[in-house]
Amino acid sequence: MLLAMLGMAVGTGNIWRFPRVAASNGGGPFLVAWVVFLLAWSVPLLILEFGMGKGTRRGPIGAFVKTLGPWAAWMGAWVAFVATAIMFYYSVVMGWTLRFFIGTVMGDVPGPGAPDAFWNGFHSTPQALLMHFVAVGLAVFVVSRGVRGIETAARILIPSLIVLVMVLAVKALTLPGAAEGLAFLFTPNLADLANYEIWIQALTQNAWDTGAGWGLVLTYAVYMRAREDTALNAFVIGFGNNSMSLLAGIMVLCTVFSVMPEAATEIVGAGNEGLTFIWIPQLFAGIPGGRFFQALFFLSLVFAAWTSLVAMIELASRILMDLGVERRRAVTLVAAAGLLFGIPSALNIEFFRNQDWVWGVGLMISGFFFAFAVLKYGVTRWRETFVNQEDSDIRIGAWWDWAIRLVAVQAVVLAGWWLWGARGSDFRSTWTLFSSYNIGSVVLQFAAVIVVLLLINRHLARPFVERDG
Repeated sequence: MLLAMLGMAVGTGNIWRFPRVAASNGGGPFLVAWVVFLLAWSVPLLILEFGMGKGTRRGPIGAFVKTLGPWAAWMGAWVAFVATAIMFYYSVVMGWTLRFFIGTVMGDVPGPGAPDAFWNGFHSTPQALLMHFVAVGLAVFVVSRGVRGIETAARILIPSLIVLVMVLAVKALTLPGAAEGLAFLFTPNLADLANYEIWIQALTQNAWDTGAGWGLVLTYAVYMRAREDTALNAFVIGFGNNSMSLLAGIMVLCTVFSVMPEAATEIVGAGNEGLTFIWIPQLFAGIPGGRFFQALFFLSLVFAAWTSLVAMIELASRILMDLGVERRRAVTLVAAAGLLFGIPSALNIEFFRNQDWVWGVGLMISGFFFAFAVLKYGVTRWRETFVNQEDSDIRIGAWWDWAIRLVAVQAVVLAGWWLWGARGSDFRSTWTLFSSYNIGSVVLQFAAVIVVLLLINRHLARPFVERDG
């Protein structure tokens, strides 16, 4: 189960987003801020989710009802909806990684012509839609076998992922010029720590790549044994996840500085899709055995995406099971929804970017709701009830109480900062529903979801109220 949770945390954000964001924000100074927020955001929220899932034995909706009362069912539903909305387009990402792995094995990537020719000829096409369907099918195959299926997949996929990333990192370190990449990533210019954007980006990376505040750890924690230590597991997942990010950073940046040092700035700033699907094939084409190592790279992305997608489908299925739906039927319904609602993102890259933007901000609200629930319950009482139990190997002190208060503040600041940055020069022009980066799209979609959840709050809470008598 710990491997399954680590698989949930380690996703494509570790491998394709972390190297780009770390390099774009000064390398060394970013790493300092990134470690700070691992301890100030990720680990406190992971402890919270472990304790809430294990203590209530319910998914997000039931956990919030148990913690705060029936009126708060909509908050748990928000957490579940955001993770499910991410699932709808995350399967598209897994489909991309599958296609590039297959293309590498077949010798189609990189293809002839411009560096972006294969990518531009693939995304937003029926072929991308087909790979989205395949990705959903692979994840549902695992989830449909229940907890044992998830654990079996984790025992195979996570060690394989770790070995793949380590092999690629070692290979990158042996390339000529790799030292420049290491220096770029790890040399600290402490004066840059005065730049608030580095801190914002470090907090964002922790929020988006550890899975803290998504409700996924809570869902897996429902199945934990009673004597398992919540705090120890939270630290293992937090540090294990970030260790994978560091390995990915070494792998990508050492390769960049070895093969194309003159274009390092352009490559690093190419964006998630540009770095991964345009430049990575060009980089591997320039090293001995490049096709083999490129296949390993995309296979590692497939495994990372697969384990995270499994967790998202399990969360959505858990919600339906908590509401009284039999497991097999719940998984079938989630699979059907995933196939259907992923179609727009598979066929339109701008729609994909819109959803990634909107629900990425939504995760900040989810983190706030988790912190609010514990603060409302009584943070010290909650810690002593759900975290520091008789069999705990690590006892969590009062620092955690203040960390949870800080999480609530961080969530508000981070969401506000992202929205402020998207305001545009003409505020009225930002009020479009599906543009890729604006305020109006976030506000309109948030408002629609919250209104619906408030209207059905009583219905959502009823099964848990009746179950508790």
